[in-house]
Amino acid sequence: MLFYRTLLLTALSASTLAATACNGPAASAPETPAPPAALAAAPATPAAPAVAAGFDHSAFDRLLKKYVNPQGRVNYKGFKSEEKAFDAYLARLSQNPPKPADPQAEQMAFWINAYNAYTIKLILNNYPLKSIKDIGEPWKKMFFSIGGTKMSLDDIEHGILRKKFDDPRIHFALVCASISCPALRPEAYTAARLSQQLDAQGRAFLNDPTKNKINPQSAQLSNYFNWYKEDWNKNGLSVVKWVNKYAKTKISDNTRIGYLDYNWNLNEQ
Repeated sequence: MLFYRTLLLTALSASTLAATACNGPAASAPETPAPPAALAAAPATPAAPAVAAGFDHSAFDRLLKKYVNPQGRVNYKGFKSEEKAFDAYLARLSQNPPKPADPQAEQMAFWINAYNAYTIKLILNNYPLKSIKDIGEPWKKMFFSIGGTKMSLDDIEHGILRKKFDDPRIHFALVCASISCPALRPEAYTAARLSQQLDAQGRAFLNDPTKNKINPQSAQLSNYFNWYKEDWNKNGLSVVKWVNKYAKTKISDNTRIGYLDYNWNLNEQ
């Protein structure tokens, strides 16, 4: 039996899939022991591991560079005009899941690209529309297969990325096709540059005043920091520490924190 079929059957309980990617976390990923206090002062950026050659995302990279602007808005009509090439990339993605022994960065890059690519495909399948929420239960819809296993976007986010990899920075990279999401990066994620790309996404997201309004006395943060509190607070860390890792304006434990309303309109150019 294929590895990812086993992973999904054992890992994706009903509680895991109880929430959608952007409606908040489903079930929290397994708890991990907190590090010593000296190591818990600030979010650490994982050291880049040795990277082996893996799946080639260059076809997706080309389309992202062509049809995503610097603000992360998507030209869905452009993707639609090259849907044959996009579908060819998705077909190769479907047939080549990473192996358990592959480097972690290779696996993470694959699944982040898969999530973003299949989100775009879901929009194209239902285009035109005003919001991804116009699609019934979009994150639970089993509309693609990877490695022979029927999957949903929730399966990738909650069942694989959040469950298998202990890196909350994925929340800066997964894009649910909405205005309040992090900006879609106009390039594919790669194992060789994954950590730098995720850090860049964190800086862009925290310093975008349309997504986070920050001052030392009062901060109105993205609902991502509310929905995924358990992820941000793991390993002795906190929302405050993660914000301060990337935001130019720093906050403290005394800062009053609230959360912005979420704009579900399509992230279209």
